Amino acid sequence: MACYDKIKKLSYFEGAKIPTKIRLLKLKTYTIKIIRNLTLVVYLFIFLTSCSSDVNKAHEHLVFRYNQYDNISSLDPAFARNIGNIWATNQIFNGLVQLDDSLKIIPDIAKQWNQSENGLVYTFALRDDVYFHKHPKFNTPDSTRQVTANDFVYSFDRLINPSVASPGNWVLKNVKEYSAVNDTIFKIELKKPFPAFLGLLSMRYCSVVPKEIVTHYGNAFRSHPIGTGPFQFKLWEENIKLVLRKNHLYYEKDLEGKSLPYLEAVAVTFLPDKQSEFLQFAKGNIDLLNSLDASYKDELLTPSGKLRDRYRNRITLDKGPYLNSEYLGFYLDIEVPEIQSEVLRRAINHGFDRKKMITYLKNGIGTPALSGFIPKGIQGYTAQEGYNYDINKARSLVAQYTEATGDTEPSITIATDSNYLSICEFIQRELEKIGINVNVDVLPPSTIREQKWSGKLQTFRASWIADYPDAENFLSPFYSKNFTPNGPNYTHFKNKTFDALYEQSFLITDDKVRAKLYAKMDSIIIAKAPIVPLYYDEVVRFTQKNVRGLTTNPQNFLVLKRVWKEKI
Repeated sequence: MACYDKIKKLSYFEGAKIPTKIRLLKLKTYTIKIIRNLTLVVYLFIFLTSCSSDVNKAHEHLVFRYNQYDNISSLDPAFARNIGNIWATNQIFNGLVQLDDSLKIIPDIAKQWNQSENGLVYTFALRDDVYFHKHPKFNTPDSTRQVTANDFVYSFDRLINPSVASPGNWVLKNVKEYSAVNDTIFKIELKKPFPAFLGLLSMRYCSVVPKEIVTHYGNAFRSHPIGTGPFQFKLWEENIKLVLRKNHLYYEKDLEGKSLPYLEAVAVTFLPDKQSEFLQFAKGNIDLLNSLDASYKDELLTPSGKLRDRYRNRITLDKGPYLNSEYLGFYLDIEVPEIQSEVLRRAINHGFDRKKMITYLKNGIGTPALSGFIPKGIQGYTAQEGYNYDINKARSLVAQYTEATGDTEPSITIATDSNYLSICEFIQRELEKIGINVNVDVLPPSTIREQKWSGKLQTFRASWIADYPDAENFLSPFYSKNFTPNGPNYTHFKNKTFDALYEQSFLITDDKVRAKLYAKMDSIIIAKAPIVPLYYDEVVRFTQKNVRGLTTNPQNFLVLKRVWKEKI
């Protein structure tokens, strides 16, 4: 009996047919004799393991496997803050709206919506064919129920409830009130216009959750999630494995009318080492390798970013824009002459070759930041002139600084973590050529985060990844009312013209007009140089050759509902 149950658990998904020979073992009456005979127990274990492997192999093409090296802390969408949590909850939950691969806002549970002329009131009409994953606590004949507008009222109440302490409660900070007009009409009123609001609603924080299930599990809902997504929760052994099953009640269909998802299951492992993750991918044990790590980048790619010959027939490389701007930031409230000097900050911007940096240190992955802070892949990006490599101009600006201050040996200290050490050392060598001494201080990521917030770092390497698909996301770190520790303005940059344009942008609903304002704000950042844009990152994904339907998107979110695998 125990052996039979163990084989059942080893199956990739519940309900997989156990071979007849194994089922017959359950009926045998000599189990006690087998247990007493160690030799027979060992033989039986080998036999059963072999049969189970055959079952798994037969269904392997129905299971998508990936590794989450930085772990998952919660499967509750209210805590979908980091990429690991977002990737997992993205398979389990839905919200009012979603994004396509071009970051266009499209319907999800809300089939349509309208916005009042003053930009304050949004009215959503919900689908009537969306059901929660099955669970006995629904106390219905089929152990599920339809999603209604009241479920969104509960989910939003929970998101902003201080006792829940969701890191995503800020998403609703501009919301005045929300209500269920009836089962299929949900209304939201804002305190003031915010054109990017629909983009905020696409975040996993705003997913719908069922009150009766959350109430039943309490804090344990993090490990017993029930949503409406294409996959439903099956098993989570923290730091070991996560298994999701196909949701046969899922409402979305493809263009041919076939129900999504195509896959039967998703299996996630948690190898904490990227080199180990790469080795498992190279062996074909996982289907996806996300991003490019220094430990194996030269093994996979040429300096120009192409797959090396030995991998071209085995794996597929996909690249695309990523809403992530990498930069050096200056803390402008610090009494350091070099940091206070706009002239020297501009010299630093001109003083190194970004194209060379990307080619030799990033294997061609990423786009040199020769424009502003707003990256490619989002409305508001313009190819306006930023800082190109000009060593003569950089030296001239350093000389101008020296003449004005009398400081013949200007120096700065860049704080970074070990992952970006090579880039900072490259900048260090290049700036020494124009007369600026650079110290590179390697700190743990947690220390850098804390000291950035508290203003203890004069110069720091940082990333800004968009939370929602609007260029306003990349401009808020320079709005003077967002000074840390009360906002994301790490540099403490302050400019009256910038602030006025930023505030004006909230009153403009026309995307094209608003994008022009964004470009003006970005040009002010370029001119005043509170930062040194390094590069606009790229989404980089390696997949096994039999994986189909997996697309990239500028937020690097994992969408598996349209993925399938060809049987090998």
